[in-house]
Amino acid sequence: MENQHGADRLTMFADAVIAIALTLLALELPVPAGDTTGAMLSSAVAHGKEYLAFALSFTVIAAHWRAHHEIFRHVGSLTPRLTSLTLVWLFMQVLMPFATRVLTAEGAFPPRFSWYALVQSLVRSVCLAAVFGVSISVSFVAPGTGAYLCWLAAPIVLTAARRVQRRAAP
Repeated sequence: MENQHGADRLTMFADAVIAIALTLLALELPVPAGDTTGAMLSSAVAHGKEYLAFALSFTVIAAHWRAHHEIFRHVGSLTPRLTSLTLVWLFMQVLMPFATRVLTAEGAFPPRFSWYALVQSLVRSVCLAAVFGVSISVSFVAPGTGAYLCWLAAPIVLTAARRVQRRAAP
């Protein structure tokens, strides 16, 4: 019973850290400025990449949180290794707001894009780590759209991997 209580406490701690990461992510959003409706809309459009990066990072953190809860539904006992792995995972979640800021900052695209992709590849499954890893190389060859298109391939790669895994299962 004590061990299950520890797993529940770790899950609640993870929920709190995720809430903080999402809050930090939202705090970075620029507020549109302007004295007229047109000026406010123009300002909002000018900050489009920040809003898009926020939506992307929010979706990513939310997907990580859902996967964490899915896994922890099956955890019957807590081990020091599982606690350590969870803390590393939480570190990466808290790093996401910073990675998002780096992605939307001014400067050379490949290093900014690569930093964000690297953070993702450290948190995700092997298949997604491969997609984000490939996107780093593509960001140096085809900065911008080409690199982002790799990320759009992630759901396709995951679906294919699940099908292969189901076929390989006895």
